[in-house]
Amino acid sequence: MRKVNGNSKVRKAAVASALSVILLAATGCGDGGNEPQKTADGKPILHIMTSSSPLAPANPNDKLVLQRLEKQTGVHVEWKSYTSDVFAEKRNLAIASGDLPDAIFAAEYSDYDLLKLAKDGAIVPLEDLIDQHMPNFKKVLKERPEYRTMITAPDGHIYSFPWIEELGTDKERIQSVDDMPWINVKWLKKLGLSMPKTTDELKQVLTAFKTEDPNGNGKADEIPLSFIDKPGGENLTFLFASFGLGENPDHTVVTDDGKVLFTGDQDGYREAVNYVHDLYSQGLIDIESFQQDWNTYLAKGKDQRYGLYFTWDKANITGMNDDYDLMPPLAGPDGQVNVTRNNAMGFFRGSMVVTSSNQQLEQTAKWVDQMYDPLQSVQNNWGTYGDPNQQNIFTYDESKKMLKHLPLEGSAPVEVRQKTSIGGPLAVLSDYFGKYTTMPDDAKWRMDLMKKVLVPHMKAEHTYPNVFFSIEELDRLSTIEADLFPYMLRKRTEWYQNGQADQEWAAYLQELDRLGLQEWLKIRQDGYDRSKQQIAEHTTGG
Repeated sequence: MRKVNGNSKVRKAAVASALSVILLAATGCGDGGNEPQKTADGKPILHIMTSSSPLAPANPNDKLVLQRLEKQTGVHVEWKSYTSDVFAEKRNLAIASGDLPDAIFAAEYSDYDLLKLAKDGAIVPLEDLIDQHMPNFKKVLKERPEYRTMITAPDGHIYSFPWIEELGTDKERIQSVDDMPWINVKWLKKLGLSMPKTTDELKQVLTAFKTEDPNGNGKADEIPLSFIDKPGGENLTFLFASFGLGENPDHTVVTDDGKVLFTGDQDGYREAVNYVHDLYSQGLIDIESFQQDWNTYLAKGKDQRYGLYFTWDKANITGMNDDYDLMPPLAGPDGQVNVTRNNAMGFFRGSMVVTSSNQQLEQTAKWVDQMYDPLQSVQNNWGTYGDPNQQNIFTYDESKKMLKHLPLEGSAPVEVRQKTSIGGPLAVLSDYFGKYTTMPDDAKWRMDLMKKVLVPHMKAEHTYPNVFFSIEELDRLSTIEADLFPYMLRKRTEWYQNGQADQEWAAYLQELDRLGLQEWLKIRQDGYDRSKQQIAEHTTGG
């Protein structure tokens, strides 16, 4: 239930060479050249490649959820399963050789991958299969027509089955904020300080954390503020919203009148960078923030050394105790309070594809359609019930036909789920909660906290949608971003430390334009406008 990027960047480097020799696949090489296979008792056999957690059984059929699925669908799957660290390489080798399985499950394909695979004939269009053989998935698309827009390629075809997880909607979506600020309220209480409400007050609090020995050990070992200086949940860019539109991982915000903006050329962005430099110049920022990795960041958090730090969920760093609490958004110099919304959502387009070698398309479609049954989707996403060999995620209420989350009893949620879930194509819609399942405790806790502290201050009415760009647009976007984003981030880090943002701002803006910012904005704006129009058409049935 972590964030999933709705506007994922193009990942071409590792797969481009494999895709370039994919022409073999168009001839139907591999398993599909033979007659469809069946088991001794007459069940159709599908050959499917998948990725899986190292914590899970090596053979996916050892998972109870898949054993039940085989009994329900009458389809036997022969899995070729690889751990996530080698899956992409194995997947690409299969594509390049033309030795294709019937389908690739939990495929993790980017938009560029999907379009290139489709162009070269390795995967098949799915829209007719959906309309003719997939009532569960059709129901999802009818209830949420925006998803049909999101899975439809620019050429009008659907090439993949998506993963959909709705935890909250609109501003209350769990992914709306990633880098939450967690402040040491134990130290606030020890020093007699109130929760800061402005950026100036935060500076005063951090100064007290540095100079007044709040942990009481007589040593100056407190770290007033720490972060990891790259886009993601451990960045301090949550603070940027106090100075204007703010910042998010893909550096894109949308105004209330539908104009797409780049965060890194706004005056408020420069003011925020200057504020961080001021904190840095006063020795209030952990100097390791600019190089540290997750493990270093985690170790200091476990030792309770932070006054303020950033992450998705404090349980990951300092634990579910009362020593740290979510810091509310701060009023900036103009008195405005804002929380910048992320564009991420619980949606991934390329979760499963069907290859051109598949000789049992109808059976495959019916099997996949079961993945979109509400109770099946819930189990695929989180895990199952009644397993005598594994810790169970759910108990099943037979009378209510409802799955209820069990307490995890101190176990790491991700680890427990990975042992019994299968991921892949599924849909968990917001109205399933209370009807087919309860909400996971960790998600509900986070969403309730967001709703109380952060959501009321989200000014933006729009986020950037999950646009399915053309292959030509993706080429240009990735080419521009390969230079534009690193330059932006490099200058930001330099300015945090040297304070030269004002002096270098004009030259910086010129360099952004030279690197293609205006073309990038035009492509992003065209995609936004096109997506909004398509969603409106699908919603009205046009």
